[in-house]
Amino acid sequence: MAADLWTALLIAILAAFTGYEVIGRVPVLLHTPLMSGSNFIHGIVLVGAIVALGFSTTDLERAIGLVAVIMGAMNVTGGYVVTERILAMFDRSKQRKGGAP
Repeated sequence: MAADLWTALLIAILAAFTGYEVIGRVPVLLHTPLMSGSNFIHGIVLVGAIVALGFSTTDLERAIGLVAVIMGAMNVTGGYVVTERILAMFDRSKQRKGGAP
């Protein structure tokens, strides 16, 4: 059992390091499509948290599941709000209405 914990911890650390390195090398022009793709993944994580909460049996599992669902919902909602604001900055139809060329 202790070996499983260490293996899971090692995988989490390697995934975090790899994610940091990959995201750090993304050009500025690709941040919006990348954010849109990550929102899709966060939606899948939210569904997984809901399913895990549905299968919980103890109060501790329910509490952790509830926190996971709330945080996942906030993450998805915030991601879409930020993506919408970024895309609005590049909307040319709104720029023309103000009279500027």
